[in-house]
Amino acid sequence: MFDSSGDFWTNLTTFLPLLLSAARMTIKVTIGALIVALALGLVVALLRISPFRIFRWIGLVYTDFFRGTPALVQLFIIFFGLADLGIDFDPVTAAIVGLGINGAAYVGEIYRAGIEAIHRGQLEAALSVGMTPAKAMRYIVLPQAIRIVLPPLCNYAILLVKDTAIISSIAAPEIMFEARRLVQETFESNLIYLLCALIYLAITIPMSRLVQHLERAKDAWK
Repeated sequence: MFDSSGDFWTNLTTFLPLLLSAARMTIKVTIGALIVALALGLVVALLRISPFRIFRWIGLVYTDFFRGTPALVQLFIIFFGLADLGIDFDPVTAAIVGLGINGAAYVGEIYRAGIEAIHRGQLEAALSVGMTPAKAMRYIVLPQAIRIVLPPLCNYAILLVKDTAIISSIAAPEIMFEARRLVQETFESNLIYLLCALIYLAITIPMSRLVQHLERAKDAWK
């Protein structure tokens, strides 16, 4: 147990390396969940704009369910509920899968908005010269839509970094999990949680600057 009566600098040099180590797990989970959300979100978006009603209905149900229920509940279902069915995930994998499939519902709507912002005449022109709908979407629509959706996708990534705080509830060893462990051992809650806030800021502020840069670049493309 750490000495809670130690001086500020001793506690700082003790806590900070441990929290920075946990921050690496936060970044790992963020990247993993973002990859899942980006890939699955594109599928959801294509379902939402499909000409077939059944596919649109599937995309709508997925979006409404994962946007309408708390991410924490979804994590519990994946980590605890599936274990009862014999499907076991370690905490980190459960966190990546849970945040990823939750995020896909939001990312799918971002993609859909970007795709629908492209004038339909471009798709019709591509079809008129013999391109298949899939090729027209891949080579004509999506490249233009990506430029539109990059800033909101980066904003989502910033939110995802902060949302990783909830995965401590399934014992994933990220920043808040380590912070709570340290607080229980040392009772130095003020310093520990202040360090957590500063670490989150150190991660999200550069991402915010990237969003601002992309916003300016998007305006320049117009």
